[in-house]
Amino acid sequence: MLAWFKPKPLVDEDELAFIVDTFVWAATHLDGKHFLQYSKIVTPSREDFPDTVNSIESMASSVFKRVVDFAGMSHWPLALVNPSHSRQQSLPRMSVINSLRGPSSQINFDNAPPIEFSFNPQQINQPEDLVASFAIGLSHLLVATVQQQTGELPPGGKTQLPQACDVIAVFLGFGVMLSNTAYQFKGGCGSCFNPYANRQAALTEAQTLFAHALVAHFKPQSQASKHLKPHLRSQYKQAKAQVARYFSSTSQPVLLAMESRQHA
Repeated sequence: MLAWFKPKPLVDEDELAFIVDTFVWAATHLDGKHFLQYSKIVTPSREDFPDTVNSIESMASSVFKRVVDFAGMSHWPLALVNPSHSRQQSLPRMSVINSLRGPSSQINFDNAPPIEFSFNPQQINQPEDLVASFAIGLSHLLVATVQQQTGELPPGGKTQLPQACDVIAVFLGFGVMLSNTAYQFKGGCGSCFNPYANRQAALTEAQTLFAHALVAHFKPQSQASKHLKPHLRSQYKQAKAQVARYFSSTSQPVLLAMESRQHA
């Protein structure tokens, strides 16, 4: 009888294990201390994106700078270029001092130009997609850098790299935007749906919400989840409950160490 009242999990055990393992990978390789001390859950709000812009280029540039800053990568040699000027690039050799992210980090390229990012102009009217796309691009860059430095990839390796980078983008603080853009409604009038403006999500809506709830576990003061789309809020409550149950019984050493530092 009591089993009937057991809370329903939002994600299954395999999905949970992948998300948790990827979070632990990110905390290990992308500075868990920075995550605890400096990272915030970013919101689609005037507080986090206050700039006034008057063109597509200035909009993209403003959003990109904010995303880079929130990701703890303002010291990286990065450049945003117009889509008409984008080109294939290879990751230059670099030296990393202290860590990949945060105020004490130093990233030095060996006489190489900045790493170029571009943007989808169709997303200018869908800024949450733009933010999510930039965050995922930075996640891919961080993964490539860790692989260059250590030879290690996130859980799942190349096969599940898109899914891992979605989790890492949530770890960087962009879970609200990734959750809000994980599923794109295609109904309504024929003129109001633009498939080219929507990002291609690698995680499902439920998986993204669980990853967001895992990050929020370490950011209990954040009120960011009020910015989730209304239809996501009940699922997010499920995710929070499942994360709480996981932490009540886990022996994962990295997560327990992070909890201990958080409450120290």
